[in-house]
Amino acid sequence: MDGNRKWVPGFKAVLLILLSHTAVALEVPLDLPQPPTITLQSPKDYIFDPRENIVIHCEAKGKPQPSFSWTRNGSHFDVEKDSKVLMKPGSGTLVIDISQEKAEAYEGTYQCTAHNEHGTAVSNNIVIRQSRSPLWSKERNEAIVVQMGVSLVLQCRPPAGLPPPVIFWMDNNFQRLPLDKRVSQALNGDLYFSNVLPEDTRSDYICYARFPHTQTIQQKQPISVTVLDSSPEGERRPGFMLPLGTTSTQMVLRGETLELECIADGLPTPDISWQKDGGELPSSRTSFHNFKKTLKISDVNEADGGAYRCTATNNLGTVHHIIKVTVNAAPFWVSAPRNLILAPNETGILTCRVSGEPKPQISWFVNGVPIENAPEDHSRKVDDDTVILSSVQSGSSAVYQCNASNAFGYLMANAFVSVLAEPPRVLTPPNRVYQVITNSPALLHCASFGSPIPTITWFKDSQISIKNGDPYVIHEDGTLEIHVAQPLNSGKYTCIATNNLGIKENHVFLEVKEPTRILKQPEYKVVQRGLSAVFECKVKHDPSLVPTMTWLKDKGELPDDERFEVDTDSLIIKDVTDEDEGTYTCIMNTTLDQDSASAMLTVVEATPTPAIVYEKPDPPADLELTDQTERTVQLTWTPGDEHNSPTQKFLIQYEDLLHEPGVWINLTEVAGTSTTAQLNLSPYVYYSFRVRALNNVGYSEPSQPSRQYRTNPAAPDENPSDVHGVGLEPGNLVISWTPLTGFQSNGPGLEYKVQWRQKDVEENWSSKNVANVSQFVVSGTPTYVPYEIKVQALNDYGSGPDPEVVIGYSGEDLPLSAPDSVRVMVHSSTLAEVHWEPVAFPSVRGKLQGYKVYYRRERGLQETEKETKQEEQVLSFSGNRSEGRLPGLQPYSVYSLFVKVLNSKGEGPPSPSKTFETPEGVPEQPSFLNVVNHGMDSLTLEWGPPTNNNGRLAGYTLKYQPVNYTSELGPVKVMTFLANETTTTLGNLNASMLYKFYLSARTIKGPGPDITQEASTAMDTTRTQPTVETGKVPPVGPAFGTVNTSVSEDGAVISWEYFGHHKNVYVEYIVENSKEDWKKETVNGSHSHMIKGLKPGMSYRVRVVAKDAADPTVHSTDEVLVTVPAVPSRQVDIATQGWFIGLMCAIALLILVLLIVCFIKRNKGGKYPVKEKEDAHQDPEIQPMKEDDGTFGEYSDTEDHKPLKGSRTPSNGTVRRDESDDSLVDYGEGGDGQFNEDGSFIGQYSGKKEKDTHEGNESSEAPSPVNAMNSFV
Repeated sequence: MDGNRKWVPGFKAVLLILLSHTAVALEVPLDLPQPPTITLQSPKDYIFDPRENIVIHCEAKGKPQPSFSWTRNGSHFDVEKDSKVLMKPGSGTLVIDISQEKAEAYEGTYQCTAHNEHGTAVSNNIVIRQSRSPLWSKERNEAIVVQMGVSLVLQCRPPAGLPPPVIFWMDNNFQRLPLDKRVSQALNGDLYFSNVLPEDTRSDYICYARFPHTQTIQQKQPISVTVLDSSPEGERRPGFMLPLGTTSTQMVLRGETLELECIADGLPTPDISWQKDGGELPSSRTSFHNFKKTLKISDVNEADGGAYRCTATNNLGTVHHIIKVTVNAAPFWVSAPRNLILAPNETGILTCRVSGEPKPQISWFVNGVPIENAPEDHSRKVDDDTVILSSVQSGSSAVYQCNASNAFGYLMANAFVSVLAEPPRVLTPPNRVYQVITNSPALLHCASFGSPIPTITWFKDSQISIKNGDPYVIHEDGTLEIHVAQPLNSGKYTCIATNNLGIKENHVFLEVKEPTRILKQPEYKVVQRGLSAVFECKVKHDPSLVPTMTWLKDKGELPDDERFEVDTDSLIIKDVTDEDEGTYTCIMNTTLDQDSASAMLTVVEATPTPAIVYEKPDPPADLELTDQTERTVQLTWTPGDEHNSPTQKFLIQYEDLLHEPGVWINLTEVAGTSTTAQLNLSPYVYYSFRVRALNNVGYSEPSQPSRQYRTNPAAPDENPSDVHGVGLEPGNLVISWTPLTGFQSNGPGLEYKVQWRQKDVEENWSSKNVANVSQFVVSGTPTYVPYEIKVQALNDYGSGPDPEVVIGYSGEDLPLSAPDSVRVMVHSSTLAEVHWEPVAFPSVRGKLQGYKVYYRRERGLQETEKETKQEEQVLSFSGNRSEGRLPGLQPYSVYSLFVKVLNSKGEGPPSPSKTFETPEGVPEQPSFLNVVNHGMDSLTLEWGPPTNNNGRLAGYTLKYQPVNYTSELGPVKVMTFLANETTTTLGNLNASMLYKFYLSARTIKGPGPDITQEASTAMDTTRTQPTVETGKVPPVGPAFGTVNTSVSEDGAVISWEYFGHHKNVYVEYIVENSKEDWKKETVNGSHSHMIKGLKPGMSYRVRVVAKDAADPTVHSTDEVLVTVPAVPSRQVDIATQGWFIGLMCAIALLILVLLIVCFIKRNKGGKYPVKEKEDAHQDPEIQPMKEDDGTFGEYSDTEDHKPLKGSRTPSNGTVRRDESDDSLVDYGEGGDGQFNEDGSFIGQYSGKKEKDTHEGNESSEAPSPVNAMNSFV
């Protein structure tokens, strides 16, 4: 700041204190009152395509929702009066339909204003221009004839388009002309030849201009060039063709791209180089183009100003040109003003710091009005780029605009000052979990709002107060930063927001995770072609994080080849080829971090070495048996050839020629260095042995068998296995076992000695010897008693070892007794608990499996007649239980039950039946809910009682609420009904509104589940636009919004939207074409009114008027034409009307009298032409019924069912000029239907919409967002 500036005493100190109000931009929650904020606007320079709609964006937020208005070229732009302009509902965005208009009529400078009761925000000035692609001026190009070696320029000079066209040169075949350092195209599109050659001769040098917005291409007339070599030009020093002279100047704006160009002639063709006098070219922003003839520096700043030297050189000399560059700057922000939230009596500051070259001029506005013209505010002080607001008061909220401009542009920013008194609130979601890696920074957020601005304090684990300083930093926005997070920093953190109006706290959690690290990195590999390469990559990571391993080759994906196999911690490349050489990188990713490591693979030629043949060994030979005993023998052999692979082991096999001839069984293995084996043998076996050798290739073929060796018989060495005793029938015991094999028998005459005795009852064993069987049945046993069982093997040479004792049980029988003392405890209307005395164990007569409870619903307590019994239900309870629960019972019912005991054989007798009652419960939902008789303001509901009342039905509860077109639910209304009521009619409903109904039945236990239904009321509507009486000054924003009308038997209903402040609002009406005075009915404080007493069949002009004694302005809607139908528009079943029945009876009686008279006359010989008279004098009132609809022709009501002239289906509130409403039918591919606001189809209630003549020119296509974005380019 200027040190010589005069300040009021203490101002600098105040300024320092107030900086806290500008350091952090606070967002005001949208549920709090606040001035408007522009959230979206079109760019300052908007070039539109005349083939598409113009879309000028202007969106804003605020509380209340802002209203919008526009200016064009500095004057108010009345959007409502232009039928081609639509303002989108809820925003200020304009959509201009220029499909049949001159687009030039909408060019100009537009500005949007967003206003609510707290202030006014304005957009930038948006310059709207039409893209243009003018035709090339007609010209005749003279043929050019030059000598070889001279320089040449072919001028393009395209028409000036908007935006400028892209230039390129092509021939007649649409092939681009080749460019090089000799032939090049300048930035202005001209084609330069440093020297011409004979091959440059052609007649089709054509310059093309492509206009980006319209995507059109135009061409210049072809230019013919002939190069002669009769008197060629000799070699010469370079000279500049562009720019001319030795120096030139150029200006560029800060932030743009500087383009400098030098094109030289000469022979040979010169080379171009660039340098900056007194400085270096910024390498990161510098690029060369057009064979170094063009120098570009992007994102220019003030340091890029200065002298740039381009040098042209060939072997005959050098020439220089200096371009002096000046950098100017449109205004740019140093510190833009930000929204300011102040509490009453607080002081704040707005700053608007800008820079530019030349220095910008700063202007302040309040609510869009220059601050010097705004109402005087003694709490406000303006000093150049600063506004001081002292001791602000409630109600002084406003939007300030700062405008900074110089010769090259302007900046404009809105910043509101909102005066609020609001206790703190924390905006960061509660209990958020932050995860970081050890040694990395952690940011814990505590976004808050309050006025005065809350003070933020932090606590760890709800106890430790955190202060600024290592390792913590508390930022101005409340964020807590831990520079280097460690595991000990994990835990619960609490931030507390405090101001003088209250306190609010919020909890967040920090988890500090272990870093991901590669412990074993892949290593450099040199692999012979055709072999495999293995890269290892072992990783350690935090166990709570899920890792993902990725392998790359040369920073790209691995080849899609089956030879590459990725494992959890390795990469295997099989059959390596030369293409596999490169750098391989393993990357381990988690959600928080990653680690990577790389290694190279080099593929080399395989070293030629003599091939080594590896084969299976030859079979051993010379088998010999020695050292023979009863149970052992020694086997020796001679190994065969190993074939370059050492023998690892020998396998000895045997064949039992007595019991299993032809089957070779593995006996034992010995090391590959041994040639003998001591073999353990079994008795009573005819052995024959053979040997097989094993190396890395595989097993050898078997050796030749040894001679046969027989062992002597002996008593069995083992007894049968898997001995069991199970009774299959009452009174028996089946003893079973797995018999021995012939090899295990050890001798001839194998038998089994079966022994049994009743456990703890009998002392002596009963026994029986059996052979060639695997079970034995003991009969005459008591029911289900334990037995001790033994089975021993024996043969002709003795018995086996003493067998083990096994416990088995004899057969079971059905239980004898039923459970006793059955009791029922009812816990709720659907749950009961059953208790019983367990059955004595002896009477179970088997293994107790559990108990079964059989129960059945006998009847309902409320029912007078006994129901058909329901199917019996069963619940099983395993084990020795004495109680069980019965869920899923039906409330308010009588149940019976009995209990049975269960063993493996079956069920015992039932217990005595026990009856119990369940209490009342909540009923089921009503059986149906239908909506009938859809009226304009009423609906009739019918419903049926629940299928199961589950008690004494006390009545019904009906809840209903409206649903708007965005599926938002309105307030709930509740009605109750008696049990005998099953229908009701709801009146005073909103027309054309969807309602949702919830109906539940109730008992003394409460309401049951709801049955829901949705239905809409019907309405015929007419919509109109608000207008202001001629000659009156319009208010800020319209006084009236949408106006709807509907007609019923009782009269006409008028509804409207009203935004004015006037106290006196009337509905006025008059008969159409009448000269009487308007009739007036006061409707203050309401937004709808019914006009009663209108005459059927008459048409009335209706309008809504607002005026106030303090304000001479009269606001009125357009007049709406309302026609009252002469006949009610509902269908009546004429056949049920009393007058009709009487008429038919009278006609029948008349016909009977005529027949009697005719009969009498005929008997007298006379004639009476009844038929002729009936044909001649047919009663016009007696008409046949129509076959198509079943109604009498005279009373057809088809005309009354047509929509009123000019009537409309209610929309979502979008009102377009000239009452042109685009419906979904307009945009669809046909169909007569229309849609309600909730999307429900109502085509069956309305005829096909026919557009008015004035609607025919409207676009039937919504503006394309793609086209809209292209128009900003």
